[in-house]
Amino acid sequence: MELLYLVIIGFIAGILNTLAGGGSLLTLPLLIFLGLPPNIANGTNRVAIFIQNIFGTAGYKSKGIHTYPFNIYFGIAALFGAVIGAKLAVDIKGDVFNKILAVVMLFVLFFIIKKPKDIGLIKEQLSGKHFWFSLIVFFFIGIYGGFIQAGTGFLILVALNSINKLSLLKSNATKTVVVLIYTLVALATFTYYGKVNWEYGLSLALGGATGAWFASRWSVKKGDKAIRIVLIMVILFMSVKLWFF
Repeated sequence: MELLYLVIIGFIAGILNTLAGGGSLLTLPLLIFLGLPPNIANGTNRVAIFIQNIFGTAGYKSKGIHTYPFNIYFGIAALFGAVIGAKLAVDIKGDVFNKILAVVMLFVLFFIIKKPKDIGLIKEQLSGKHFWFSLIVFFFIGIYGGFIQAGTGFLILVALNSINKLSLLKSNATKTVVVLIYTLVALATFTYYGKVNWEYGLSLALGGATGAWFASRWSVKKGDKAIRIVLIMVILFMSVKLWFF
């Protein structure tokens, strides 16, 4: 039954992570509830994150949505940051982190509501100062993502949408590649220190991969409007949960 719970919650988390973010706010508490210490739950969660982003990337690519080679550049920048973040992940203070994340998510909500609806018509900014500034931003996002992962998707969407003027659809497609790249080093770090339960991780990944494949292809059909609605709903729910519960 424990493995079945992991597959089901993994499926839901895979959808959330691919369309918006915050899936780890479901999977991490479940792993801890099943008896894993927080740092091992954190490491185990990376198995699902890594595999689901392989399938999410493949789903977007099958629909012709990508930002190559910029997704690779941003992913490598985040990877160097993730090395630092993963090493800091041993001492996670849950209450303080949850309240900070709740504020961050509400900031993202404000940005999404305020953002012009026709941003898809604005010329993408993937060169010059915008490119270099994004590399710096993604390095710091990598530190955060390597540390705990939860909520990283929201930060990536803000960066790509505001700095590089990518549509939410392209931002999501880029996000899956960035997270895939930096999660590789984060997972390797947790594995090196023996902080991964592979049985739970692979069960979670089974559901996550299925959810990511479904969500990536569905979002291409529905476009930015549907993604925006999902984002607002997820952010409101998760921010309230983090602050009060």
